[in-house]
Amino acid sequence: MGTHIFRMPLTFVIHAASQGYTTITLNPTSKDLKTIHLHARQCDVHSVTVGSFAADFVHHDPFAHLSVTNPQDVHNHPELKRRVYSALAEGDEGELSISIPKEVAVTPSGHRAHAGIVSEATPEPQTPGHPTQAAHPVTEYKQIEVTITYSLKNPADGVQFVLPSDAYPTRVPHVYTTPSSPDAARCWVPCIDNLWEKCAWDFEFVVPRSLEQQEPASDDEDEPEEADEYPTVVVCSGELVEQVAHPYNSSKTIFLFSQPVATSVQHIAWAAGPFHVHTIPTDLSAVEDASGTTQPLMNAFCLPGHESYLTSTVSFMRSAMSFYVTEFGSYPFGSYKLVFVEELPTQRFDAATLSLITVDMLHGDDAIDQVFEARHSLGHALACQWIGVNIQQKMWSDTWLVNGLGLYITGLFLRKMFGMNEYRYRLKKDMERVVELDNGAMPPICQPQTLEPPDAANLAFINLKAPLVLHILDRRLGKSGTSLGLSRVLPKLFLSALTGDMPNNLLSTHSFLRMCRKVSGIDPRSFAEQWIYGSGCPTFGFSASFNRKKMAVEITMRQDAPAYKVHENNEVKKLMMKPVPFFEGQMTIRIHEADGTPYEHVLDIRSPFKRYEVPFNTKYKRVRRNTKRYLARQAAAQAAAEGDADAAAAMDMVDMGFGLEIWENEQERENWKVADWTEEDEQNMAGQTYEWIRIDADFEWIAAIAFDQKDYMWVSQLQRDRDVVAQYEAIEVLSKTPNAIISSTLTKTVLVTNYFYRIRCEAAAALITCATQKLDWLGLFHLFKLFLRYCYEPEDPKADLFNHTYVPRPNDFSDLAEYFVRKAILRAISRVRFENGKTPPVIRQFLVDQLRYNDNTTNPYADALYICTIISSLGSATVSTVPPERGEFISSEIGPVQDPQDAELLKKALAEVDRYRSMDRLIPTFHNVVTVAVIEFHMLLSLASLVPHDPRPFFPLTREGNYTQVRMAAFDYLFLGKWYVPKIMRYVLAVMANDPSRIIRRHVARNACQSLALLVTMGEMKTPKEADSLLIEEDGHGGEKVKENKKSEIDLMIKALRKDREVGKNEAIREFLMPIALAPDTDSEVRWCLLKLADLLIRGAEETPPKVTIHLPPTPIAEAAPPLPPVKLPNKPIRAIKSGGPPRSPLPTFTVPPKLKLVQGTPQSEAPPARTPGVTTPSVTFEKRKDHAAPKASARAPEKKTGKALPRAQASGMNVNDLRACRTALKKVQTNKHAALFLQPVDPVRDRAPNYFDIIKSPMDLSTMSAKLESGQYKDRFAFEADFRLMMNNAKTYNMPGSFAHNEALALESFFDKMWVRINKTVEAANHKAAQERPAPPPSTATSAPPSVPEPSKRSPPETPTAAPNKPVIKLKLGGGSSANSSASSPVPSGPKPAPKVKGRKPKEPKLSEVPPPAPVAAPVPAPAPSPAPAFEDDGSLDLLEEVIAIEREKNQGRKQASSSTPKEREREKPALPPPTDKGKERALPKLVIGKRKKEAVDLTEDEILALATPAKKERTSAPALGPSAAPSASPSVPIPRNTELIPPSKNGATGHKSREKPPKPSPAPEPASTPRPSAKGKEKEKEVSRPATPANGKVKKASTQVTPINEKKCREILKTLSRVPEAPIFLRPVDPVLDGCPTYFDEIKEPMDFGTIGNKLNEGKYSTMEDFARDVELVFQNCRIFNPPTTYPVMCADAVERVWKKEWAKAMEKKLSYAEKRSLQGVMKTLLNDPLSWVFREPVDPVALGIPTYFDVIPKKDARDLKTIQHKLNADKYDSVESFEADLDLMIHNAITFNGADSEVGKLAVQLRNRYRELLSSVRGTNGKRKGSEKGTPQPAKRVKLG
Repeated sequence: MGTHIFRMPLTFVIHAASQGYTTITLNPTSKDLKTIHLHARQCDVHSVTVGSFAADFVHHDPFAHLSVTNPQDVHNHPELKRRVYSALAEGDEGELSISIPKEVAVTPSGHRAHAGIVSEATPEPQTPGHPTQAAHPVTEYKQIEVTITYSLKNPADGVQFVLPSDAYPTRVPHVYTTPSSPDAARCWVPCIDNLWEKCAWDFEFVVPRSLEQQEPASDDEDEPEEADEYPTVVVCSGELVEQVAHPYNSSKTIFLFSQPVATSVQHIAWAAGPFHVHTIPTDLSAVEDASGTTQPLMNAFCLPGHESYLTSTVSFMRSAMSFYVTEFGSYPFGSYKLVFVEELPTQRFDAATLSLITVDMLHGDDAIDQVFEARHSLGHALACQWIGVNIQQKMWSDTWLVNGLGLYITGLFLRKMFGMNEYRYRLKKDMERVVELDNGAMPPICQPQTLEPPDAANLAFINLKAPLVLHILDRRLGKSGTSLGLSRVLPKLFLSALTGDMPNNLLSTHSFLRMCRKVSGIDPRSFAEQWIYGSGCPTFGFSASFNRKKMAVEITMRQDAPAYKVHENNEVKKLMMKPVPFFEGQMTIRIHEADGTPYEHVLDIRSPFKRYEVPFNTKYKRVRRNTKRYLARQAAAQAAAEGDADAAAAMDMVDMGFGLEIWENEQERENWKVADWTEEDEQNMAGQTYEWIRIDADFEWIAAIAFDQKDYMWVSQLQRDRDVVAQYEAIEVLSKTPNAIISSTLTKTVLVTNYFYRIRCEAAAALITCATQKLDWLGLFHLFKLFLRYCYEPEDPKADLFNHTYVPRPNDFSDLAEYFVRKAILRAISRVRFENGKTPPVIRQFLVDQLRYNDNTTNPYADALYICTIISSLGSATVSTVPPERGEFISSEIGPVQDPQDAELLKKALAEVDRYRSMDRLIPTFHNVVTVAVIEFHMLLSLASLVPHDPRPFFPLTREGNYTQVRMAAFDYLFLGKWYVPKIMRYVLAVMANDPSRIIRRHVARNACQSLALLVTMGEMKTPKEADSLLIEEDGHGGEKVKENKKSEIDLMIKALRKDREVGKNEAIREFLMPIALAPDTDSEVRWCLLKLADLLIRGAEETPPKVTIHLPPTPIAEAAPPLPPVKLPNKPIRAIKSGGPPRSPLPTFTVPPKLKLVQGTPQSEAPPARTPGVTTPSVTFEKRKDHAAPKASARAPEKKTGKALPRAQASGMNVNDLRACRTALKKVQTNKHAALFLQPVDPVRDRAPNYFDIIKSPMDLSTMSAKLESGQYKDRFAFEADFRLMMNNAKTYNMPGSFAHNEALALESFFDKMWVRINKTVEAANHKAAQERPAPPPSTATSAPPSVPEPSKRSPPETPTAAPNKPVIKLKLGGGSSANSSASSPVPSGPKPAPKVKGRKPKEPKLSEVPPPAPVAAPVPAPAPSPAPAFEDDGSLDLLEEVIAIEREKNQGRKQASSSTPKEREREKPALPPPTDKGKERALPKLVIGKRKKEAVDLTEDEILALATPAKKERTSAPALGPSAAPSASPSVPIPRNTELIPPSKNGATGHKSREKPPKPSPAPEPASTPRPSAKGKEKEKEVSRPATPANGKVKKASTQVTPINEKKCREILKTLSRVPEAPIFLRPVDPVLDGCPTYFDEIKEPMDFGTIGNKLNEGKYSTMEDFARDVELVFQNCRIFNPPTTYPVMCADAVERVWKKEWAKAMEKKLSYAEKRSLQGVMKTLLNDPLSWVFREPVDPVALGIPTYFDVIPKKDARDLKTIQHKLNADKYDSVESFEADLDLMIHNAITFNGADSEVGKLAVQLRNRYRELLSSVRGTNGKRKGSEKGTPQPAKRVKLG
């Protein structure tokens, strides 16, 4: 492409449109050129001529014709996404295709085109045209001129028209080119939209002479005067050629521009509007620069009204130009323009000779903070003219170099402007950010193999790291001694671009490094491999010691590469991310020896670990810092304090701290509580041979460096080293070891004005660490004392600063350093905390006073950002830093408990903050920054639940007419609440589609997606969790578990969002999302965000793959298709079995709810039906028996068929718990870092082990184990363990000890052993617990039996779990999570013979949904005659059977009572269900209504999901009619008086409600509830006293019931929490039959109850036990369900409130050791550990180290105990009583005697130790006996209840 002529008349004032033409001169490279493809979007092309001949053309804008099969169906969003991708791909090839007319011939020209302008028309960036032509002569062809006439009207991209509107009536109209999308250039001019296609440009703009001419069309006389006031100005890339009046229309002006330097269309920009022009004057001190050329013209343009800001903002630009020209060579263009425009979507748009900058960058003379940002940004804009516009990257992978060089030379300019201290401080902070980010998650900054542009997500990191890499490259090049680093390289680089030596001005990483090597003589290849082509940053650990014999400092260095360790076992990631395993190079250390002289030494780092001996230069042994020297310095300091200038100058050379007046005055030292070094410290300091050591003193590494030296050395470094980085590092280290001396040192640092102000700010922030109770709040005292300098002094100089009212003096920010220090002190004070996370009240009052008394009347500077600092500090101080006790935010959770003082301070804070908001509305601050701070303040408080989230006050601020930043903050506040209700959702979508501000549209679209994740995280929205992933809890591998479950959690979250009524089912989204995304004028980023939102919320429709038809020629051979293998299909399952049909059921007739499927079984020989992946459907099998006729039922049973076999993984008999345990173990092992060698089978060729199968006859690996597990080849978990042991033995057999594989096997086996012990204990405890809770049922009811149970006759063998054709199967489908774990158990009457162990779920700490309030206990009920119980093996679905049986029983009862019950009462009786009793279940039963069942986990109500967001791990909630703590209810026809004994609730809280008029025969008494059970996890609480164990029949002996004395405080807290639930209002007052419209209420409800009445009874002291209180709360829910039909609003409210009740009750009844007991036992442990007798028992037994390999054969690993293990358990609150603690000690002694013998030395020690600890424990029992006795009734609430 040769030249590009662009002519565009702009009529933007009224129509936002333009019409024009463009002429493109092309240089053909082939005579066969037939078609020209150009990029052109949004244009209406009217005509095209080629060489003055009309040409045919096709213009197709793919984005203008986006469509899907059914635009009304939002499920088609995947099709839309595919079409958007297709449109982008089509656009790359060109939207405008022009056919060259026959009249235009491509003929050779016989001459060459100008090499400086023409480039070959090819998109390949690495093949520029003119060097190729020079090297290989080719035929040149005549140029072809293509002229395209087109128009633009209301363009969506590329051009931004800013016009007045009703919301912004005073906005000045203007238009400019905007980088709104990557292809923005083609949106305003037909072109070749490619960064590497360059040409010269000529522009012609026709614009109205002035804007006012459009308004008074009839008043011709006034136009010229107005036109003179606001003439239209056009600014464009290139040089202004002339500005002339239009020859035919006097009201228009023509601007002509020319850009002779070849420039890409992507670096062309222009703007037009009534701009004010400010010419930046030339630098009078240097009219001509070193090269003799005059200084380039520089102009700045702004809109009317901003003139006062323009001068102060751009005044420094001339000095920037002079600096760049002097340092890096001539400016590559003729002039430079800065144009400040509104609504720019980015901060800047840098084009050739022109930068478009957002108007937000402007600031006045009274600004302080904005100056730094503005100068940095504008300085960078100018630097980009050299590198970025004139020089571009050769490949996309070279982007780092272009961006990095621009930022690097900008940093050099800032060093000149702000000083070396600012420059080095910024470098240090940037380096810390890079080290934090580059930890394995970020790719290398240069990836030559990548041909696409850098990912936008990584671009910010590249821009951060690239200039730092160039800085350290500069330092290393400078070390060579042959150059001055990059200061020699860069001028040559820019000069080569100006002279044409750089091909096409394209810079590559390779050519840059080659130039560095030429200039400096150093080969930078190793540097490039590590820092440019590799990722990661090293971590160094240094230590130093002085060797007096060698007179050398021994420095030990250790290097780690964290990024490499992350990907160490992932070969794919290592190839992609290229983490560097080891960084090599030279590092400079500087030793400041005792005589004060610094000596530099260079360490050559060539290995990860090395010890260096650095010679010591001082020839005598040491310089004694004796008393004389110290006294001399003190005397000089005193003289300096008294005004001796010479002494002050001398002291300044010695120590920055001395000379401070208050520090030398003894009285002042006392007032400031200054602490001095102790005499011991002084002696140590005097004996040191060096003052301090600096590591990497020259800043040559991007690394985290930890160096160990004494505190006083760091203090010396802080006070005497002039480098800000040294001072910053010293402060950082000192803040980690707070004490009084360090607090004094940091305070002195803040006071001494010689320090750089940022160091003083860091010292103020570090004082937070000294503000602790341990140091008597000394740091806070010093902070207050420091701030007191800005306030009126108290009358009493010794006043208590913690009770003082700080009234600030009128602001005076003339001293900018003091301004920043003052803000830093405020922020530091706000971050001081008590141990409980709260801020001391004095701090909150202090911050409120700063707002109240702030006075800025005489200050020459604005205080808006200072006010913002106070407001944000006040918000920080108001919020506690300790998370809530329950560990996760849930919407029903009340805020932190506040005492009256907290509430009063919060009220004051809100009042002051709102006052400033009102002031900002009346007298706006610059950009309304105070209003933004106020919105963020309210956002913070609402997130902390201190104030309710109420968007109404801020909703108006989201509308047009407000400042953009205010609107964005208001939308942020809106998105943290329920913004997804239909009305607000419509508004949000309307903003995305139609808001005139592109910035707002994009901000809202981005946050709509992100807020959903935030709301789920905060608990505002609930998501189900898979039960399988929660089998093993608290096993010490939480981090790994998080990784494992991360993806499944995201999938579950998306599933929940899609099924949510207010989110996924939102009608506004479904109605408007597709039309907005399909609209051609939708912003590109908004469209992608909408598609992302659709991906999250709406299940995409499956697209039919395109059909590919292949036409083959006919062939004479008839081919037959190969026969398909026969497919054996399972019998179609029958949905329900009528209970009256043959074979006759012994159960009463009942209707099965639709969601329950009774399906016929499938014999083992049939293929099992297909299963849905990831969903385990429980099959409940049971025998059908008649009373006293079990053999008959058994004989007849085979007539029934089972329709669904067990899951395939259980084919060999493995029960559910074993299967889950094995899956969990396998998953953990596979993700272990030592498992890489064992993931796949050994391949003798690949793994270079040719004789492997000669040695190993039974190979095994993890993938084979996984396949065997899923195909059901393991009969139990022990078979699985055996295969793992086999794999380990194979590895250790084949590989030599000490080899890598052998070590990996040992490490993996150790990991497995620890995990397997926990899993075994978990499963065994669960089985034992289930066996206790489920005794064998009597023959009168259905008996739960596993598929593999052998029957007395005609029964399959136990090994075949699928062969159970005689048993019907009940299949329950539940949405969300595995339904195998979603059912809760039902009561089964107890038989005389307890059942064997049940392999149930792993018991956990009480869950919020599982722990019910205790209830009165019914008398034992007799049971029928005993019958033999079959062996029981639960497949996870016994509960469903029991529930169905209970429904049958209830229905029979209902029939019997039909005469006394009305139909309405019978209808209301349905929801109540029998009590499930399985305490191992994860969630409660879903609600069952006869004939109808609500799909609870799928279609949860909007109130449940949005207003009552339960924690993430607790999503399998119960249905409304059967909450886990549903109250004991009676049949409506049989009212139960208050003293009636009711059935206690089972663990999941459901209770039976049948009449007790005809109790069955007595059954054997169950185990008392108070009997201690074995530990659930082997290391958790040994007893559970507060929760009675409920036997399978749902009844407990009355004698075993325990009552808990009332705790009124807990009850009030529970009541308060319940009252705050959004659904609770209907329960807060008694029912009024007239007011509430229920006249029959008291006829049906004999015992009305509500929360208000409960509160009154609490106040009157009418409750004596916690159970009485719980009974009344349950009565509220019971009454609601009795009176209201299921699924009605009141019942749903009851469900929602009841869920919160369960959690709060669980928390209140949690049992653990009292604080006194725990402290006493910790004292016992400490005594035992210090006792010489215990030396054998202090650490866990290591069979390898001790030479006793058979230890764990004798002592099971799960029973191994030692004092360290017991101490860990004690500290982790694993014991709930002193007895359980003593039991572990006894077990430890028993193990020792068992293994060693009673007569052995260890056995004798064990007996002595037992006597010792029993003696110690007797004193503990004596002290705490009384306490313990009371605790049985009142368990201590847990500090944190496990949500899980």
